[in-house]
Formats: sequence, structure tokens, C-alpha cells
Amino acid sequence: MSVPSRSARGRGAVSNATGRFETLQRETFDDGWNDQDAAVTPLRTTVTAENAKVIITRNDSPDVGFDRSINPYRGCEHGCIYCYARPAHAYMGLSPGLDFESKLFFKPQAAQLLERELSKPAYAPGVIHIGGNTDPYQPQERRLRITREILAVMDRFHHPLSIITKSALIGRDVDILGPMGQAGLARAAVSVTTLDRTLARTMEPRAATPERRLEAVRRLADAGVPTVVMFAPVIPGLNDHELEAVLERAAAAGAFTAAYVALRLPREIKDLFAEWLAANVPDRAQRVMSLVRQMRGGKDYDAQWGKRMKGEGPVADMIGQRFRVARRRLGLDRVSPPLDTKQFRVPSREGDQMDLFG
Repeated sequence: MSVPSRSARGRGAVSNATGRFETLQRETFDDGWNDQDAAVTPLRTTVTAENAKVIITRNDSPDVGFDRSINPYRGCEHGCIYCYARPAHAYMGLSPGLDFESKLFFKPQAAQLLERELSKPAYAPGVIHIGGNTDPYQPQERRLRITREILAVMDRFHHPLSIITKSALIGRDVDILGPMGQAGLARAAVSVTTLDRTLARTMEPRAATPERRLEAVRRLADAGVPTVVMFAPVIPGLNDHELEAVLERAAAAGAFTAAYVALRLPREIKDLFAEWLAANVPDRAQRVMSLVRQMRGGKDYDAQWGKRMKGEGPVADMIGQRFRVARRRLGLDRVSPPLDTKQFRVPSREGDQMDLFG
């Protein structure tokens, strides 16, 4: 499907819809970019169905804030150069570089798997985080609707959830997230890394513009969804000067609270990020990496729990102090109330004999 345009001279058709026998469908959509913004190099994208056995992933990391999550997709077409999920593509025999952005995988049976897992007699409800690895609202979601199907299941089961994105597409699902948010069953996070369109276009090439993300915050907040704006990642010498400005815009958009995460460069990301710096901001590349290492004990990255999210040392301390002052000044230091697990119930199925005794 494509959006109609003015007829080309000598042509009868006004659009170039995808043929019904093609494996990929193409659909134009407005994520806030226009002809005045730098064009993004086209990528040939493949999307492959993954035969998953389970959909809920468990973790025992003490510094991520949740113990279970759902990732509808592997790889991410947004192409954020700093994405900490890139190294996972190497386990699939693919590159954490361009392969991560263009060779995508989705879980077509995600909703059915989730319903089966939530229906198990031994299942104990706990907040499920959606999108802890790659973005649940990346461009392919417009067509595949895997995330929306997952949300519909969570809604029917009255199961609490949190969800994070840097896409304005989350606004499509306020009909589900809004009532769940009002009932204490959902909260959302929207990542706003920069207000600079030029920087966003090169650093997060296929994600929504900063303005569209802030519009999404407003839509979620107006619908009753407690929404946190994530200033993440904070990259010293590149976007850290925007900290206060981003929080001011977040507060104006109705965000409930705000948080931040320092740049993380595990495994292959450190080299990919260094290459990106050299190509896009060569005048600042050495200084940025120097400041990053000052936050990581002289290394490119320190994976220790309790340190990996914020860093340490004078540079990290200054960022943390600025963030706390700005958050308090703008009223973004509120603590989100815990989501309600007591509402969880397995819905009866049509024809269930137990309905007779309800």
C-alpha cells in the first residue's frame, strides 16, 4: 500500500502499490521527517517469521526494574547507532551493524503464546515489560500488528504491563493503553534522546522525529497513561547539554516523571559507535570517547550491575546532579505508583462449562 501522489506525466496510476505476490508490503507513513531533512540511505529489509516456543523472557538482573519481558521483534529498523541490543544479532550469525537494521525477525504467534502462558494454573502475575530489547513499535509494526495483539491479550487478562518506545506509533494503541493506564494496569516510556533534528536523523535515522515523540507523550498522558520520558542514552560531549531542555519539553507534554541512562557500549557497539562518531562528528569524536571512558573507569564500558546504567566518576556525577535538579524543578520527580497485579484473571472462554456456575 502507498499513499497516492499527483499523477506523473504520461502515467495513468498515481501510486505504486506493492504487488500481492511480493513477500514484503511497503507503506508510506509520516514520522515527522520532510524534504528539508537529510535523506536516509535506503536499505533492503527482510522480515522473517520466528518460530518461538515461549514469549515471556525472564531475567534476574537487579538494575533493570523488571523480571519478565516480551520482545515482539529481533533487530530494529530504527537503526539507532547506540542500541544495546545490537550484539544479540551476532548470536544469530548476523552482523550487529547493518544486518541488525535490515534483517528483522518477528514472532507471529506471540499473542497465542502469551495467552497460553498466562492461562497456566501455576502462572503468578507480575509486571511484564514490552520492548526491553528492541522497539515494539518499529516501522514493521504498522503492518504486522504483533505488539497490538499482545496488548489486546494483556487487556483481556487484566495483566499489568510497561512499554517503551521511541516511535509515535504507540499513539495508535491509546484505545487499549488509556483504559489500562487509568485502571493502574499500564505505564509507558518514550525515549527522547535529542531535540536536534539533524543529530536525531544521523543517530536514530528511522525513528520518529523528536517532535513526534513528544506528541506521543502528550497523547498517552491525555489518555490517562502514566508516562516517563527517558533521556537515554546520555552521551557526554554530544547530547548531554540538552538534558534540561528535553526535560522541560517532557514536562510541557504532560510526562509523569523522567529518567536517564548513560551510554552503554558493550561488545561490538563500541566499534560501531566509534565509526559513527568519526563519520558524522569527526571534530568531537575523540572528546566524546574520552568523556565516555571517564564515566567507565577508563574503559569503553563497565558491565557491573549498579554502574552500567549511570556510570561513575566526576562526569557521571555531574550529569546525575543536573538531572536531579532539573527533574525536581520541573515536577518530574514523582514516583510512579506500582501497577496492580491483583486484577489479573484468566478470562473464561466461549463455551466454557464453568460459565454455568459463575
